[in-house]
Amino acid sequence: MTAKKGKVRISKLKRSNQKRTKLARQGKLKHKRNKKAMPKPLFGGPQNPPHQGTNEGEEESDHDLGILDMVDEDDIDFLKNAVSSRSYSLLNKIRYRNDSHKDVNKRKRAPDDGEREIEDKYEEELLEPGNKKTKYLLPIKTKQGIVCRTVEEEEEEVNYEDNEKENIPEEGKAVEPDSESDGEIVLDETVEGDSLNPNVPVNTAQLIFHRQQLLQKRKFQIGVLSSGLLEAPETKVKNFKVLLEIMEERTPEIHITVCKLACVSLLEVFKDLLPAYQIKHQETAGVKLKKTTLQLQNYEKSLLKAYKMYLQKLEKLTNILCPKRGNTKVFSEQEIALGKLSVQCLCELLVAHPYFNFSRNLAQMLIPFLNHRFSDVRERVAEAVKTVLKEDKKGEISLDIVRRINHLVKSRSHSVHVEVLGVLLSLRIKDVNLDKEKEDFIKQKKFKTHRQKLLTMSKRERKKSKKLEELEKELLETKAEENVQSKQQNLTEVTKTVFTIYFRVLKQAPSSKLLSVTLEGLARFAHCINLEFYHDLVNVMDHMLENEPLGHREQLHCVETVFTILSGQGDVLNIDPFRFYSHLYRNLLHINAGKSHGDMQIALRTLDAVLIKRRKKISNQRLLAFTKRVSTLALQLLHNGTLSCLALVKTILTMNKSVDILLDLDSTVGQGHYFPELEQPEYCNAGNTALWEMTVLQRHYHPTVRKFASHILHNVPATGEGSLPPELAKQSPEVLYTNFDPSDMAFSPSVPVPKKNVAKGRPLGKINFINQDLENYTENIFKAVNTTFS
Repeated sequence: MTAKKGKVRISKLKRSNQKRTKLARQGKLKHKRNKKAMPKPLFGGPQNPPHQGTNEGEEESDHDLGILDMVDEDDIDFLKNAVSSRSYSLLNKIRYRNDSHKDVNKRKRAPDDGEREIEDKYEEELLEPGNKKTKYLLPIKTKQGIVCRTVEEEEEEVNYEDNEKENIPEEGKAVEPDSESDGEIVLDETVEGDSLNPNVPVNTAQLIFHRQQLLQKRKFQIGVLSSGLLEAPETKVKNFKVLLEIMEERTPEIHITVCKLACVSLLEVFKDLLPAYQIKHQETAGVKLKKTTLQLQNYEKSLLKAYKMYLQKLEKLTNILCPKRGNTKVFSEQEIALGKLSVQCLCELLVAHPYFNFSRNLAQMLIPFLNHRFSDVRERVAEAVKTVLKEDKKGEISLDIVRRINHLVKSRSHSVHVEVLGVLLSLRIKDVNLDKEKEDFIKQKKFKTHRQKLLTMSKRERKKSKKLEELEKELLETKAEENVQSKQQNLTEVTKTVFTIYFRVLKQAPSSKLLSVTLEGLARFAHCINLEFYHDLVNVMDHMLENEPLGHREQLHCVETVFTILSGQGDVLNIDPFRFYSHLYRNLLHINAGKSHGDMQIALRTLDAVLIKRRKKISNQRLLAFTKRVSTLALQLLHNGTLSCLALVKTILTMNKSVDILLDLDSTVGQGHYFPELEQPEYCNAGNTALWEMTVLQRHYHPTVRKFASHILHNVPATGEGSLPPELAKQSPEVLYTNFDPSDMAFSPSVPVPKKNVAKGRPLGKINFINQDLENYTENIFKAVNTTFS
């Protein structure tokens, strides 16, 4: 007999495990968190907790009964009763199963009826809806029983401003960006609607409080956005857009203040983030790039776009200071201050990044402000332009600035402020020689022989030389050094443009206020002029000194220009500077400790060129006359000017032993009397006088002046009595003038306080008066004086 095959019986536990495994493979299994399923018994009966050690592979865990053992019995009974009676709203959703078979032998305690009633009443009244909220205070226990205390308070309505305040973190706490927004902050547009209702009357305090609230919100937004950009500019580059939107704040209470804050914040961000090179992108269509390269290009494009928008907004704000013709709008002081701030931001950007993109546009915007009606705007722009010209290493930005200045002076017909040409004095063109191009051409022409002219290059050789030139050009670009040749070409163009401006001023506007700064520029850069122009320039200076009504400063500049030319390449010219000696000798006495004390620097440079550099071409009588005039000038200057004059006299005495005659007090030897009033140094008989000024300067208030005067009177000894310390002996007159400048109201070294001299009077006992009344009167006077000063 064959047995029938029946279905295999499977237990419920195995079937449930199979179902669970199937759902887990399909990913449909729902995991229960914070709950551990207890295995059901195969046969009926109570579920007992597993004991340690029953299964070796089973992990130990905390179970409910273990926790219940640690809870007090009274607390367990209280919670059971609270859940069953639903006295706490918090426990309404908790289901309680009263297991009577558990804890039968436990001790039970009946709850206090009074306490239960208080708690039930509190829960019921707390859930009742209403406008008024009942606040329960601590109950008081008295002899009569427990007294409950309550206070009714109205519910506060939720305002928009309160929600805004909740979103603003406390000061000093870090702001954690939301994970979904990737740390970017979007401009809160609801701030635009925070303006007060014009139909509701408010007082001044409310207006100020409302403005402070709005301003605080904007400050917080600007600070978080700016700090985010500085921390991670590549990932938070979109913050630029929000900051630029904040610059266009429309709320009238905080419009100008918020715009200023946004301008300054963006200025500091751009100063830190902008690179030192220009950003240039080429279209790479169809070219696959690395992920990092693509991210860098996108970041640079976004940065350049934001920088351009920022400059456009600043330019729009600067139009407040320079309104267009026909615009009759009157701007307030706050708007003018905003315009000045925008000019300052442009200046700082040009100084910080003169080689970045749009630097030429910055120069074009700022040059017209050198001729602005506000003096503080002119000074600020002039300082920025001077800094750029001093630190320029390529010459490109200098050339752009000089061309803009040339166009401005020409378009205004030389009717501009002094600051327009004053910035040109900061140019670094001392090493430029305009004759170099001509000399190089002559050299090339000279070394070309007849044989080289006959030789011609073949087509292959020309192609080869062309490739070599391109290769050299590429090698220059790959080097991390500046191209010396291109820099020299730029500086040559700068020099030509500068002298074009100066010569046009001398020819067309010799009586304008630009003459002084023009002459100063010619004196500083005269050595760069072509040699063929030297003679004409000297004649122009002589004509101006004789015929034009020049001031003392302008005359000193003319003389300085001439002697600068003659001390350099113009030394080969056959020019007699006799008349210029007379102009310098006459104008020295016009310098004093007052307003003209600043002209002493011009006189020092000119005297150095006349008495030191050209000492072999000056006669002995002129040298004595100028030495005497300089020592006389030292009596009417501040101590820094006096020190520079004495240093110059010391140098003359060291280099020319014939000047020692001025230290001799014997006046019998000579050609006559000294005439200090004569304007010709040749005929004043300076050799018949002495440097008596040094005796007066030995009692000067400044100790360093006294040392120099004593050093000269001892005939400038190198060592021994009357010698100078090495740190003073090595300094030039110009360095002494700068180091001891008293404009900061401080002496270097400090002058000691003079000692108080107490007058010693005669004892009255030795004075015998014939008249007794007179003696009594004098005694009373002496007593009164001693009482007053004691």
